[in-house]
Parts: sequence; C-alpha cells; structure tokens
Amino acid sequence: MNLFEKEALLRQAAEQLEHEPPEAVLRWAVETFPNIVFACSFGAEDVVLVDMLQKISPETDIFYLDTDLHFQETYETKDRLEQRYGIRFIRVKPELTLERQAEQFGDELWKRDPNACCNLRKVAPLVNILGKYDAWITGIRRDQAPTRANAKKAEYDVKFGLAKFNPLASWKSEDVWNYIREHDLIYNPLHDRNYPSIGCEPCTRPVRPGEDPRAGRWSGFAKTECGLHK
Repeated sequence: MNLFEKEALLRQAAEQLEHEPPEAVLRWAVETFPNIVFACSFGAEDVVLVDMLQKISPETDIFYLDTDLHFQETYETKDRLEQRYGIRFIRVKPELTLERQAEQFGDELWKRDPNACCNLRKVAPLVNILGKYDAWITGIRRDQAPTRANAKKAEYDVKFGLAKFNPLASWKSEDVWNYIREHDLIYNPLHDRNYPSIGCEPCTRPVRPGEDPRAGRWSGFAKTECGLHK
C-alpha cells in the first residue's frame, strides 16, 4: 500500500468509525494493521485502552517511554497492570542517562528548556520505537486540549510517518471514569490527588479548582504538549 492509498484508507476509516465505540476502532485498527503498537503512559485513558486491548487483541505490543523522571505512583501502576493482565510492557529508554544529559546540557534541563528535555527523553525514543511499526494507538481525547481538538479516530501521522488511531477521541472525561468504575480498573492514584494529567514528576503539579485539566503540565511555560502529538 503506497502513501496515497494509505491516506485515502484512513480518511474513509475516520468517517466510518467516527460514531463507533472505541472497541470497534481498536478491532479495525489491529485487523487492518497487524503490525501496530499502543503507546501507554498509564493515565486514566490508557488503562481503559489496556483493558480493551487485552479483550480484543492481547498479542498487540504495548510500550511506555521511561524518562527516568516519572512519579513512583506511575511506575507502581505499571507494575500492578502487568500483574493483573499477565503482560509485559515494552520499556523504551532515552539514549542519554540523566547523568549524561546533565553533563552535556546542564543540571535539570527541564527547568530551563522543557522542550529540549522532552525531545531528548520522549520524542527521540518515540521515533525509534515507532520505526518498527506500521501504526500506533494513543489515548488522546479531543477535549483534553485545543491542540487535540481535531484528532480523528483514524488518521495518517505525518510527523512519524505511520497510521495513528485515537479510539477515545470523542469521549469525555466522565466516559473514561465511568468505564474505569464499571470494570474496576487499576489506575494511577495521583488522579485522586488533583492530577488529571500526569507526566514527569518535575514538570507536573496538581491542578487547582477551576483550572484547565492540563494546567499542571509545564506550569509557567508556554507549553502544552510533549511533542508526541502534532
């Protein structure tokens, strides 16, 4: 399938899947692109997709970007999910250790240039892992941020050069939490402490009443995305 054909297929799929539930999107994705992977950050949306994938396509690879800077609660959530489902998440690491990064770019780069830090510890490792697949699945939702408002359930990811599926794109936060409660899912306990969006520990704070759900990410910087999503 050439690029033109792939883009046309995904545009048609986006129209057909727009009003379908996430499970239908996942089924179409894994059947059409068997060489597919799910990028998991262990947030509320992602634990929903882990559960759905285990029921639909348990052989599908799931990876996480280990920046070495996650909250302890995030690592513990990963361990609990692996134990519950009997799976092993693929660990994707940056090329530089934190020590080497400090030597080359100075201590606590995230405080001075969070974009550079995200590029080193998230974007570059993501490019490496996605190069092994034909498609990827994410947990992004349209109402999370203005940068995600136009996300399709199926689309061609120009940035990384492969098909991209966002099964929860049309869901609201209450849809996510209804699923978590109905299926008694494991989730990151930081969500119960006013962390609706959880990233690296140095760059994430609790959200205050009335703030945007992503206001706790890179607070004080004009930055709302890691660079993983266009």
